[in-house]
Amino acid sequence: MNLSNLANALNQRKKQKQKFKVTRKRNYTDKSIDVPKGLYEQCPCCKETVNMKQTLENKFVCKHCGEHFKVRAIDRINLTVDPGTFVEKGLGYITLNPLFNEGYEEKINAYKEKTNIDEAYIYGYGELNGNPCVIGVMDSYFLMGSMGSVVGEKVTRSFEYAIYKKLPIIIFTASGGARMQEGIFSLMQMAKTSAAVLRHSDLGLLYISVLTHPTTGGVTASFASLGDIIFAEPNALIGFAGPRVIEQTINQTLPEGFQRAEFLEEKGFVDRVIPRSELKLTLSRVLRIHRRYN
Repeated sequence: MNLSNLANALNQRKKQKQKFKVTRKRNYTDKSIDVPKGLYEQCPCCKETVNMKQTLENKFVCKHCGEHFKVRAIDRINLTVDPGTFVEKGLGYITLNPLFNEGYEEKINAYKEKTNIDEAYIYGYGELNGNPCVIGVMDSYFLMGSMGSVVGEKVTRSFEYAIYKKLPIIIFTASGGARMQEGIFSLMQMAKTSAAVLRHSDLGLLYISVLTHPTTGGVTASFASLGDIIFAEPNALIGFAGPRVIEQTINQTLPEGFQRAEFLEEKGFVDRVIPRSELKLTLSRVLRIHRRYN
């Protein structure tokens, strides 16, 4: 092969390499082959990749390690209440800004648009395997499920509605505690909700508290801890102050699993830790027993 032919061959090979690189780049950036966002996610516990469609069918529980993912309020209702029986109550409340906290109203409006609910608590009438009750659910996706004046009012109204209908009530808690943007107004809800629990209890009506991840602060220190029966989901964080604050206060290292549902069951604070797959059946059995003897 002469030098001229060799040069031509090298030029053709160079063009083929450039063409190959361009083709790979175009395919890589082609949006039509991207994996849809949210189809696969990483489990925060075991770090395994989970298919979210399969996780939805598995009641939002990781198939690899059994981690119970946080659940939106509407999803919790769909998982718990018989289809077509839930009737939401307590609509139309408006969250005010009593301390004139800058940006608070904009933040509330943003969460309303993002979550499609008016506040961090939903309640209404529903049936569990045919057993009627009032059911309330906190949504940690709405400002960490914090309890402000509207949440406290709706929790109180849910007990008053249960009193009016003479029904048991089930509340799923998931909260970061009292809402700091409302200051003393949020702290007042602890006393108000606790008084509502007492009025309900004085009539011999049943209150089941289900503690989910996380249940902390002023919610734990009020109505969440006052249930006649207290259930919890596996590995749920339950407590008042965080473990870091406690360690710094008492200058001691906390035990393994401190403030987790299993630890609290061992110490008697929680009656039973129940996997999500068994929760509806367990709740409906308790409601049926209560109806039989009341």
